[in-house]
Amino acid sequence: MYQSSGVHFASPDNNIKHLNLEPQMIVADLGVGSGAYAFAAARQVPGGKVYAIDIQKDLLAKLKKEAISQNLDNIEILWGDIENVGGVKLTDNSIDVAIVSNVLFQATAKYQLALEVKRILKSTGRVLFVDWSESFSGLGPQSSDIVTAEEAQKIFTEAGFSVGKSFSAGPHHYGIIFIKK
Repeated sequence: MYQSSGVHFASPDNNIKHLNLEPQMIVADLGVGSGAYAFAAARQVPGGKVYAIDIQKDLLAKLKKEAISQNLDNIEILWGDIENVGGVKLTDNSIDVAIVSNVLFQATAKYQLALEVKRILKSTGRVLFVDWSESFSGLGPQSSDIVTAEEAQKIFTEAGFSVGKSFSAGPHHYGIIFIKK
């Protein structure tokens, strides 16, 4: 568990276990943010690669330095717009697993985001999807911005995914494994 402002949140290391990552897999963390999931994945895929993708270039510069300091040479930093089909500079069907954590609530083009994830995933590729289940003491999104698990399932199933399993991703988050059809 890691702490933020005295509040406990679930660990990316625990949530990522639901993916059953294997060495040499290719992973994309879309909307990488602080990089916690990308770093956790990189430790699980020696010989593989983790693409850390975000639209915020200043975040990406910090992540690159942190990856170097942690000796994680299998992380590649990429600028990309995850809300546009083709906005992530990866080829079609090139990724084994995608991570979409705490980004759907702030996306304006939610369905296009799901389509972009589908585009880059190999057939039967999997998505670790984690988002806020509630607004928590001002740390999470506004209540009006929360995307419920049901809404997320609707978006991703309409984009061509099936639901693999749902799980608790921490006290204020839910998790879903989606599988590309």
